[in-house]
Amino acid sequence: MADIIHPTLLALLIVIAIWDLCWKGVGLWKSAQHKHKAWFVCILLFNTAGILPIIYLSFFAKKKK
Repeated sequence: MADIIHPTLLALLIVIAIWDLCWKGVGLWKSAQHKHKAWFVCILLFNTAGILPIIYLSFFAKKKK
């Protein structure tokens, strides 16, 4: 019989996936606007649960004045 994922674990995985998708989308958008190709590729390839896009947006993305 196949193992079934516990509902709490499944809910947690869904929340993390949505969290990552949101941050990844914003990070990819900003890095493309600023022509930061290396950051764009890194954010696109590495799944870090939103950590890498947050680092980019916090420290490397240009802030509008």
